[in-house]
Amino acid sequence: MSKRFALPILAALLAILSANIASAAYFGAANYSSCGCNSGVVSDGQPVAADGAAESSDGACDGSMTIMVNRQRVVYEPQQFTGYRNVTETVYEDVQVPTVNYVRETHYRTVNYTVRRPVWETKTKQVNYTVMVPHYETRTKTIPYTVRRPVWETKTKTVNYTVMRPVWETKTRTINYTVMVPVTEQRTRTVVSYVRKAVPYTRTVTVQGGHWETRQEVIPGRTYTRTVQTPGTWSYDPCTCKCVYCPGPCCQVQCKCPDKVCCKKCWVPECHTKEIQCTKYVCEKVCTECPYTVTKCVPECRTKTCCYKVCKMVPECRTKTCCYKVCHWECEQKCKTCCYKVCKMVPECRTKTCCYKVCNWVCEQKCKQVPYTVCKKVCGTKTCKVARCVTRKEPCTYTRCVRKVVCEQVPVKVCCPPPCCCCCNPCCCCN
Repeated sequence: MSKRFALPILAALLAILSANIASAAYFGAANYSSCGCNSGVVSDGQPVAADGAAESSDGACDGSMTIMVNRQRVVYEPQQFTGYRNVTETVYEDVQVPTVNYVRETHYRTVNYTVRRPVWETKTKQVNYTVMVPHYETRTKTIPYTVRRPVWETKTKTVNYTVMRPVWETKTRTINYTVMVPVTEQRTRTVVSYVRKAVPYTRTVTVQGGHWETRQEVIPGRTYTRTVQTPGTWSYDPCTCKCVYCPGPCCQVQCKCPDKVCCKKCWVPECHTKEIQCTKYVCEKVCTECPYTVTKCVPECRTKTCCYKVCKMVPECRTKTCCYKVCHWECEQKCKTCCYKVCKMVPECRTKTCCYKVCNWVCEQKCKQVPYTVCKKVCGTKTCKVARCVTRKEPCTYTRCVRKVVCEQVPVKVCCPPPCCCCCNPCCCCN
């Protein structure tokens, strides 16, 4: 940045040195800051007023002025251009690849093997064992015991108690009540009714009809693709010393079924008009005066005398004699005889016959068919999809910035006393 602005300032200083007005004072040889002159702008060596008009060199000015200096500025402008870029696409191609298939064949061989077969034999033996047989013995014993026997004694006592006796008293009172008395009144009202009258008229209607027609329609047969294998060839295989059949390649064949002719019935609609007799009903208003009877209830006040009873409970003392029983327990000695059984286990020897089985293994020769698999080599071809990259150029638009140098004028303020100040005011030079 310092180098960019150094050139315009140096050009401005050279322009000031080459001017005809007070060139020695431009570098600060004389400073007339006390002169009351206005600052201006120098354009082509002439001072310019604030409104842009050129003034003469002998006009009034102060110790600073603004000059226009040429400056170069770098500007980057966007510019569009067309270029090409590489686009890679993947293309799949059909390639015939030889294949080797192994066909499994099942063969059988006879295998002899030995089986051990169990043979069971039943035997008997005598077993002696001891059994504990129970023997029961009945015995008796006398057991003394004490019994408490209840003894009841009857006694009497006098009990005083109070009874509340009801006493009834008859009283009268006057009751005011209201009775609704029905009153009948004759009235008249107007009853509006509507009577429907039949009115005949004629109208035209459209009747939809039609007839059936038999039409033929051709249905095209469907098209399908069928895979057909071409005849193969026989070739000698030195590895297996056999002739190997190589099937031919498969191709796609377009086939089409025959067209079908179908007959179907179609309904052809037809419309025609005709006049029909219709009847419509018109409502007519009829007013009738009807008398009716209205019954309404009118309240009427009445008085009646009612008699009622009042019950008062009066206490009364009474006496009664009660009988009660008192129980006393007396002890009494008694005896009883009890029978009980005593069990004794007596050993007893017994004998039993047991049957058991004994297993003997007997060897037996057998044979069986064991399957085994043999792989047979079969050569063939198949179609595979192989991917291949294809590069193509595609036009596209790019935007780049282009460097451009622009020349412009920049105002620069320079301190310089006007030369006319020395001639007009000689005392300034002395100062």
